[in-house]
Amino acid sequence: MRGVETVLFLVVVATVVATFARRWRVPAPSLLVVVGVAAGLLPGVPLVQVTPDVISLVVLPPLLFAAGEELPWRDLRAVGRPVAVLSVGLVLLSAAAVIGVAVVVTPLPVGMAFVLGAVLASTDPVAVTALARRLALPPRVQALIQAESLFNDATSLLLFRVALFLAVAGGAASWGRTLSEFGLLAGGGVAVGVLTALGAFVIRRRTEDPVLETVISLVTPYAGYVVAESVGGSGVTAVVVASVILGTQAERLTTARIRLQVGAVYQTVVFLLESVVFGLIGLQLPALVRRVTGGGAWWLLQALAIAATLVLARLLLVFVLSALRQRRQDGRISWQVPAVVSWAGARGVVPLAAALSLPVATLDGAELPARDLVLLLTTAVIVLTLVVQGFTLAPLVRRAGIALDPADLRTEYGTARRKLAEAGLSHLDHLAETESAPAFVVDRLRAGWQARLDHIRGDTGEEAADWVRGIDYRALKRELIDVEAAELTRLFEAGEITDGTRRRIQRLLDLEHAGLED
Repeated sequence: MRGVETVLFLVVVATVVATFARRWRVPAPSLLVVVGVAAGLLPGVPLVQVTPDVISLVVLPPLLFAAGEELPWRDLRAVGRPVAVLSVGLVLLSAAAVIGVAVVVTPLPVGMAFVLGAVLASTDPVAVTALARRLALPPRVQALIQAESLFNDATSLLLFRVALFLAVAGGAASWGRTLSEFGLLAGGGVAVGVLTALGAFVIRRRTEDPVLETVISLVTPYAGYVVAESVGGSGVTAVVVASVILGTQAERLTTARIRLQVGAVYQTVVFLLESVVFGLIGLQLPALVRRVTGGGAWWLLQALAIAATLVLARLLLVFVLSALRQRRQDGRISWQVPAVVSWAGARGVVPLAAALSLPVATLDGAELPARDLVLLLTTAVIVLTLVVQGFTLAPLVRRAGIALDPADLRTEYGTARRKLAEAGLSHLDHLAETESAPAFVVDRLRAGWQARLDHIRGDTGEEAADWVRGIDYRALKRELIDVEAAELTRLFEAGEITDGTRRRIQRLLDLEHAGLED
């Protein structure tokens, strides 16, 4: 199947799948993987081969960037310590556990078992974000799950490079070389990410063309990834750092209209790329099975054993760390949050990209042993985690009882909008006292804002219509919207509202602001 035909097929399938996923209330990535596997099993379906560049260079950067932008800095700071522990300790534990199990249950030599452990050691930010996006998790739990998946890649990539060196070159890794390479990977990635964010910030602050702004936003993750990889750093880390920094500056970078346009374009790009990559994962599995095993079923038992090992290793470390932390705080130990965090460890795009990048031969020209088996087991584990954990994560969240109550979210949203309207009325009172604006414009805006406040409180059924459309009116209304935006930022930074409520109200303010532009 040619590349263009495959992409078009996956986009059409993904659109249908997304429609049914919303109706059935199941995660679209998991359903898409199932559909991909089913399509790959149909007779006459052409062989689907994915090249490393398609995943690592074309698909990965924008998806990582979108995932990083969704992570609020306030919540990231609150979970910094557990994220650091999981990003290093859990990756090392998972890799060691997979290596041990792979040596026992698979025919892989020790070197290739090391490679497999390094490939599967970290959770995947694209898959985790896609699965967690539809769950109403508490802010800190959401931030912990997403941040761990975003920042554990430097550790796993270091392990992968060391394992690849041992498997391909047959050499011995030294502590000095390992530490220096880790410093280059992590430090280089962070440095390039900061410089990429700074450059994008400077350019976007001076750009007022919506088309150019959209192009710059799309190019930024690719630029950070390519530059970091070219200097020996982690492209994944660079994209994540740049996205987190720029995500905190979104309201300062551009106008409301441009933010709306860039947001719409990015949502479309993310949907298309996620559709392609999760569909490709499903389509690739049957082809790999036919190529590697010749119809045997041992690969499935091996993949199940490795997937179970990853889950158990994650459960062990997360529950131990959580128990120690809870015992220090109040002495009570609960299972709900550790269970959800443990079960949200899906694998996805990053492990697939690493497995696909394996060379076909060693440095002496010999064929790299069991390369196809590593790729098959990696893909099978990805499919298993996306399907099993993807379909059961939401029921587990409901059973644990940690999901935010929809009624509480509606109350939070209404309270935030009321406080914004009250801030606008207070600013109008200040303008009237200082006579800084025409009195008739202030009076009419006050009537409109009071009607808005009454509507939020439920005192009236309709918000008052705008009475005038003059220049003074538009300028003053923009000023009031800016006051509300400042109050929204204050509420978020004070911890009174969640990031989801902030984004929802910010979009309403952007729509209102854009409607006043000429």
